[in-house]
Amino acid sequence: MAALDPKKFSQVGFIVKDIEESKKHFAALFGCEVPPANPCGSPAAETQYMGQPAPKAQSKLAFFDLVPGVQLELIEPNEEPSTWRQYLNEKGEGIHHIAFNVENTEEAVKACEALGMKVVQRGYYDDRSGQYTYLDGGDIFKCVVELLESFHK
Repeated sequence: MAALDPKKFSQVGFIVKDIEESKKHFAALFGCEVPPANPCGSPAAETQYMGQPAPKAQSKLAFFDLVPGVQLELIEPNEEPSTWRQYLNEKGEGIHHIAFNVENTEEAVKACEALGMKVVQRGYYDDRSGQYTYLDGGDIFKCVVELLESFHK
């Protein structure tokens, strides 16, 4: 059985230094409206980074709908420790993660860990309508894998 369903692929996430500039460039590339940038990482998110509470890990997010069910996500992190900040500091701007929708985060985490991935960050959406989990795919998958679970089904 597969750890993740490829039909549930939902997102490619880019880390950027300046979300306002980046979203204008992508909007020009795609010939679409410039999406809003929204803050992410309120205390309600209960963010954990490397197994420790990270209440100040925040970012700005902007989304482009590419094809039905698949988005390009732009992420501008603040200076606090997070997977986003670590990526920007170590690698610069670029593709940070690929994301998949899952029905049961804990089962998906176990399946991914069995393949050698490790949880690096997790939390809830600011409105508590779902949760996200980032797993480091490291040398095996060459990127971070994000699990997205919606609580409104």
